[in-house]
Amino acid sequence: MNKVENSPKKMVSLADAHRAFGLLKPQHPLVSLINGTYTQVDETRIAHHHVLGFYKISYKPKLNGKIKYGQSYYDFDEGGLLFASPGQVVGSHDNEVGAFSEYTLLIHPDFLLGYPLARNIKQYGFFSYSTRETLHLSEEEKATIFDIFKMIEKELASRIDDFSQDVVISQIELMLNYANRFYKRQFITRKAVNHDLLQKLEEVLEHYFNDEPSVLQGLPSVGYLAEQVNLTPSYLSDMLRSLIGQNAQHYIHEKLIEKAKEKLSTTQLTVSEVAYALGFEHSQSFSKLFKSKTNLSPLAFRRLFN
Repeated sequence: MNKVENSPKKMVSLADAHRAFGLLKPQHPLVSLINGTYTQVDETRIAHHHVLGFYKISYKPKLNGKIKYGQSYYDFDEGGLLFASPGQVVGSHDNEVGAFSEYTLLIHPDFLLGYPLARNIKQYGFFSYSTRETLHLSEEEKATIFDIFKMIEKELASRIDDFSQDVVISQIELMLNYANRFYKRQFITRKAVNHDLLQKLEEVLEHYFNDEPSVLQGLPSVGYLAEQVNLTPSYLSDMLRSLIGQNAQHYIHEKLIEKAKEKLSTTQLTVSEVAYALGFEHSQSFSKLFKSKTNLSPLAFRRLFN
């Protein structure tokens, strides 16, 4: 019984969301914009965590979780955007960043069918960020996002015609592109914090490769690395790409190759032993990766030091 009670509730349609928030039915079954200025949405009404069946973009005027470095905060006070995608579990933990949303945009995937955005929306990694990785906005950035919200609101309130869907989807895409730009800015303004994070990542991987029980579990995954620094895999990859031009998987491979070079040049371990010591199940996989990264086989690299 407890297992059933604790399982996430599925919120399949936009009508489900409106009903949960105590709102009237949405004007359009596949897209809805809730303006908190007129209809204040208190997300604490949904006491239980739930699984979304649609995309959700919300602006919250009050946010916790600003990054602090030394005596300075690296994020703005004006609030920010949160993103969620179909299949994502959201719920009470979201309330840590403020219960009320000033704007909430709900988009069912079917609304995007037939448009490039149906495919391209999956490329926006911030839809899988956590609430700790909210996009904090400056006043100028907030004004830009609000202009788009208002344009969508105006279009949905107007008479639906052959161009309505085109206009709304183009505005959604514009908002996502601005969000991409503003996240890049956030990575830059958090650079001091991120450099400390980079050092922490190096320590995590160094410990992993030197810890036999860890290595016996296999190669370190992006998920493992993200968990060690309390980030989502998507945010970690995007942060690293902004900071050093590599995603998390490439970063792991780079550190792995560095460790392999160290073992090949300073020990008498065979190539197979080096591979297994780094977490590879098969030495052939190690040799293939090593050559792809260095243009040398492990044996050819070792001969450079003999």
